[in-house]
Amino acid sequence: MMKTMLFFATLLISLAGYSQVDTNSVIVKKDARIDQLIAKQIEINEFTTREARSNVPGFRIQVVNTTDRTKAIQAKTKVYQNYPELSAYLLYQSPYFRLRVGNFLTRKEAEVYLKKLTKDFSQNIYIVNDTVETNPDKSLEQD
Repeated sequence: MMKTMLFFATLLISLAGYSQVDTNSVIVKKDARIDQLIAKQIEINEFTTREARSNVPGFRIQVVNTTDRTKAIQAKTKVYQNYPELSAYLLYQSPYFRLRVGNFLTRKEAEVYLKKLTKDFSQNIYIVNDTVETNPDKSLEQD
C-alpha cells in the first residue's frame, strides 16, 4: 500500500511539473513611470550637450591688438554702432587686449566682413581661427 501511494504521489508531482503550456509568448507589464524617467533622461542629455553643440571651430576677425584698454573698448563700441549684427569679444591676454568680432563658420563669410571692417579699422586687421558660437536651435528650425 505504501508503494502504491508513493507511486501515485510521484506520478502527481511529475505531471504537475509538465502541466505548463509552452505558448512562446511573454507578457511584460511595464510601470508607466519608466516612460517618464526616459523622457527626463532625454531632457537632461539635451541640456548637458547643448553647450558642446553650440561651440564649433570657425573664424573671427581680430580688429584690435593693443595694451591700451580704453582703445580696445572704443573699438568695441565702434563695432557695435556700425555693425550691430556682429558679436564682439574683448579678450585679455597679458599685456594685450584683443578685440575679435563675428561668428563665421567659413572663411569666405569672414572675408566679406573683413573688407567692410578695413574701412573703419586700418591697422592690423585679420582673420583668425577661433571657436565660434552657433545657435543649434536655429539650425534645427532651418532643416
